[in-house]
Parts: sequence; structure tokens; C-alpha cells
Amino acid sequence: MSDNTAKAREIAKKLLQEGTVAMVLGWEKGDEPYVSAPTVIRDAADVDRLVLDEYCIHDLAALLPDYRDRSEKIAIFAKGCDSRGIVRLIQDRVMPRERLYIIGINCPGMKDPNEYFRAASGMSKAKPAEKAAKCLSCQYPNPVIYDEIVGETQQPRDDKRFAEVDKIESMSADERYEFFIKEFSKCIRCYACRNACVACNCRTCIFDETKPQWVGRSTDPVNNMLYQIVRSMHVAGRCVECGECERACPVGIPLMLFNRKLIKDVDQLFGPYQAGLSLEDDALPPLSRYRVDDPDEFM
Repeated sequence: MSDNTAKAREIAKKLLQEGTVAMVLGWEKGDEPYVSAPTVIRDAADVDRLVLDEYCIHDLAALLPDYRDRSEKIAIFAKGCDSRGIVRLIQDRVMPRERLYIIGINCPGMKDPNEYFRAASGMSKAKPAEKAAKCLSCQYPNPVIYDEIVGETQQPRDDKRFAEVDKIESMSADERYEFFIKEFSKCIRCYACRNACVACNCRTCIFDETKPQWVGRSTDPVNNMLYQIVRSMHVAGRCVECGECERACPVGIPLMLFNRKLIKDVDQLFGPYQAGLSLEDDALPPLSRYRVDDPDEFM
């Protein structure tokens, strides 16, 4: 993606020099060749730090809530999944559209630096995949919102994202319970999933509250299950399927399996619906608005 890197630097430099934006959110190379980490550029003289390569996997939209109470205009590079997160933040009134200059990236799919780290450190003997797991079933590799675009248009990948959900749905209730108890028992409550999630944008998270304390702090199966269920329900109908929660999890909990079960349920009950595709009023998440024709079979 060297040509894209040159284009990214050119765009960022122009925006900063002309005063169109006060900062640029992008990626720069880390200490290892397989790391491209989020960075903030405020000076046009520093744009050569920017890169657009196959390791720019981090969702930069998740950084925007940190700037919600400021006034300066921000340029942000956005892949397809990042752009869907930006739409959600605008809809949630976290970041107004007029404060953003969105540089879209037509994304061919990224490599997962976690896999390369495990291979390089000897923690895993498996060969790193050519594409990150979260990219294999991406349906929106091209940005859904942007001010200008970088890269060639990409085609959607195989839509097999509900294949694992179908397996879970085929289990009995007891089997599903045992499956999720086993997975959630791994949780160390580091909150990496929450911190990486663009839909987790509340000013004060319910899990940080102490008066009242809604969820216990211990990492026992009950509190772990409660934490994961509450968090997943909070982002139901709002998840943009960027997969960063699962990728950030240090113990390998299949969080997107749980999220996609809820995505499928929302789509079937209120859909067709997928989050973060449009800023139109009728594109708000179904659980964020009331309609008289909402299904009410549960009542």
C-alpha cells in the first residue's frame, strides 16, 4: 500500500497546512514491522510518520469519544468498518459531522498483528493468516461516509458471518448455557473489549459505577456472564461488526459470536437492518427509537 501511504501523507499535509483541520488521526509504524499503531498528527512537518499498509487494523473511530468535548476539526482515516463506527458516533451525538473530515480507505482486508506477534515470539507455531479473521466476511470494505477516498474499490467478502451463530442456535438451551459459561469463565475483566468498542461510548460506563454497583468486580462465572450479557445487550443493534472487541480480548473469547447472535435477532425482528450504514433518520438503531409497528409478541 505504498502508493496509498504517499497519498495519505499528501492529503494530511494539505489539510494541516491550510488549517482545514487541527489534527489528523491515522496510523504510524510501531517498533515491529507488523505493527501500525494509531497516532495523532498536529504538525504538517510530521506527516511522514503516517502509513497506510496491511497492518492498519485498529479502528480509529474508537478514539473519537476522547475529543467529544473539544471544538477543533479532526481529520480521520476510515476503512469500511471504521466509517460505520463514525456514523454511529454521529447518530449517538458523540461527534458532530461538521467537526470531521473523513478520508475514506477502500480496504482490501488487514493482517492481524496479534498473530504475527505470537508467531515471532514463539507463542504459536501457526503461520499467520493473510487476512485477519474479522476481515474474511466483511460486507462493507469501502467507506459508507467520506469527504475524499483513497485506494481502489473493493468487493464484499463471503457473507458467512452467521455460520457459527447457526451452530449455536442448533444446540439445546443447556448446551448453549454450558458453552457460554465455559467461554466467559476465561474473562479477566480487563475491559479491553469495552475500550476497543466504538459503540461503548457512554461518558460513564455502568461497569465503572460504584453507587450503585451494578456488577460485581470479581471474575467469577456469574459476574463474568452478567458483564458480557449486559455489554452485548447495550450494543445490540448498534454493533458495526468491526471485530475489535474479539481481537482485543487477551484470552480469546469469541465475543463476535455473541454479538452476531444479537445482530441476527435484531435483523430478523426489526430488519432488514445493519448498523452504521446511513445518517438518515430511519437508519437509527431499532432499539434506539420507538415505532408503533414494532414487534411485541413478547408482551
